[in-house]
Amino acid sequence: MLDDRAKLLLKALVERYIADGQPVGSRTLSRASGLELSPATIRNVMADLEELGLIASPHTSAGRIPTARGYRLFVDTMLTVQRDELPAMLIMPEQPQKVIANAANLLSNLSQFVGVVMSPRRQSVFRHIEFLRLSEKRLLVIIVSPDGDVQNRVIFTQADYSQSQLVEAANFLNANYSGLAMEQVRERLQSEVEALQSEIGALMQAAVNVGTEALSDTADSVVISGERNLLSVSDFSSDMGNLRRAFDLFEQKTQILRLLENSSKAEGVRIFIGGESQVVPFEELSVVSAPYEVDGQIVGTLGVIGPTRMPYDKMIQIVDITSKLVSNALSHRS
Repeated sequence: MLDDRAKLLLKALVERYIADGQPVGSRTLSRASGLELSPATIRNVMADLEELGLIASPHTSAGRIPTARGYRLFVDTMLTVQRDELPAMLIMPEQPQKVIANAANLLSNLSQFVGVVMSPRRQSVFRHIEFLRLSEKRLLVIIVSPDGDVQNRVIFTQADYSQSQLVEAANFLNANYSGLAMEQVRERLQSEVEALQSEIGALMQAAVNVGTEALSDTADSVVISGERNLLSVSDFSSDMGNLRRAFDLFEQKTQILRLLENSSKAEGVRIFIGGESQVVPFEELSVVSAPYEVDGQIVGTLGVIGPTRMPYDKMIQIVDITSKLVSNALSHRS
């Protein structure tokens, strides 16, 4: 536990380092904190903070910088956010993917770092299905989603179906299962398939399997904007190794997806500080994220990726407001 004096000095040190990017010495800290303490007293407190792993000395300099643990304590207990300082910028309620791209650009432009948005998770729900015979044992499955998206898949079957059998199977699926998720259709078919002709039942099962894949394959994609902004951040521009690792992260996207997926399980803004977990794989990066909703249901996550030395108060505002704008744009879409 830190006493009030140590907390105030740590807060001043973090804020000064975020602003300047230079190790903070005891004299600078005395001025920044507003405390009338002797340099020796400040050095003693800094030694205590260093022993607790909250600050570190990067080299022989007398100054100190925050560690990931120090940033975490600052973010969790010392950060005050004025949420009305940032003007709300509108995202036009166009097609969902356009809203997502606009949101990534907005996050990047406002933060001057990297904006990331996970596309809305889609349930594999179908509104209409048709079968078209292409050749012997080769069919085209046409699946229409509730929002009018059309997916086509070719399947190969063990039996050869006549066009009348294909119409019969499609009519049965449309009449009994339209509007349900493919997973629900699969469960119900397993119990009801015995009442159907076995060959038609097998066709339906194959259609459901391919339909699940077809309607879900655009889910969980990530839109990333502003990677080049990191070129102007001294923490990266002065270290090509850091910059290369950051761009590798954006290229792979899988780790970002996993991070955003974790974020969607919690309400409100979350902050991941570099080095705290395997999700953010190195200490120079931090992520500020928040989930967004469609009609009250969380469907995705968005956020800002930048240097650990970022102005967290401003990033929280940007991410919080953008998540609300995206939620409104997607929920009010006709």
